[in-house]
Amino acid sequence: MEFGIYTFGDNMPDPTTGVRLDPVERIRNLIEEIELADQVGLDVFGLGEHHRPDYLVSAPDVVLAAAAARTKSIRLTSAVTVLSSDDPVRVFQRFSTLDLASNGRAEVMAGRGSFIESFPLFGFDLADYDALFAENLELLLRIRDSERVSWPGGHRAAIQDLGVYPRPAQDPLPVWIAVGGTPQSVVRAGVLGLPLAIAIIGGNPAHFQPLVELYRRAGKEAGSDPARLKVGINSHGFIAENSQEAADIAYPPFAAVMTKLGKERGWPPTTRGQFEAQRRLHGALFVGSPSEVAEKILYQHELFDHDRFLIQFSVGTLPHDKMMKSIELFGTKVVPEVKRALAAKASDVAPEQA
Repeated sequence: MEFGIYTFGDNMPDPTTGVRLDPVERIRNLIEEIELADQVGLDVFGLGEHHRPDYLVSAPDVVLAAAAARTKSIRLTSAVTVLSSDDPVRVFQRFSTLDLASNGRAEVMAGRGSFIESFPLFGFDLADYDALFAENLELLLRIRDSERVSWPGGHRAAIQDLGVYPRPAQDPLPVWIAVGGTPQSVVRAGVLGLPLAIAIIGGNPAHFQPLVELYRRAGKEAGSDPARLKVGINSHGFIAENSQEAADIAYPPFAAVMTKLGKERGWPPTTRGQFEAQRRLHGALFVGSPSEVAEKILYQHELFDHDRFLIQFSVGTLPHDKMMKSIELFGTKVVPEVKRALAAKASDVAPEQA
């Protein structure tokens, strides 16, 4: 099982002081966070693409390229690339370049995007939301599989037997499909034989179990290689030495973000009671002590048997020192505990399987 972190480069005003970090400092902090994640042995770091004032990362590949120069082993992925409003040729070129710069550590996590700012910004019609993603994904995979490409055109101009360069160090360049719970997207990933990342940021995670089963069934029926049908779970969280400390640090920025988004999308304000309920074993938030977070990862592994777990620490603006401590605890306390438990479980069932 792989473990990692993702973030959007949040840079919202501190909910207690009202002060927003200088963007130069926030990006510098972000690079340090990725560097530490590599040092404590985490497998993946992801950056999500956004085009609004409260998130600094509009070009994940650029920030990841800066991190590539200061890391050795950690895989560097978008989380997500809003493929519906981007050019698949440029996406492939940018991440191929990142792959070369990182010596084969780049990935693309492609999604339709839950934020819509990129559509008017780049001149796309939201009415084409689904069609754009389907077309762009098909072209991206065609470019990945062949150096020279012909494309009949659609929302993008046609291509007639042209080469797309540079080619990545990895063959093929890994492409994950990120979904928020749409069955059609899950089936598409399974049929295409692409790994699936499911964002679970609220509610009861057990309700997502049928989606994972649908994905694996769709892939099997399509004849996709089972080894390629990987499942990742992406969730919000924060870790401190003890549960109360974790909750007290994480709640104010979390509530500020969710309440703000709620005003935009019609949700009620977030309360401490709701936050605490989601911290329980069957809730979606991984906020707590190392042992609590490890227990929840293992509980969800029973549900999903997933291959990757990514945690989004910076839901809202958190103090940099607290973020660094959370990353350290994740890599040095949580991950080893989960790996020991999974190894013990594997050794227990091995004789029966034999």
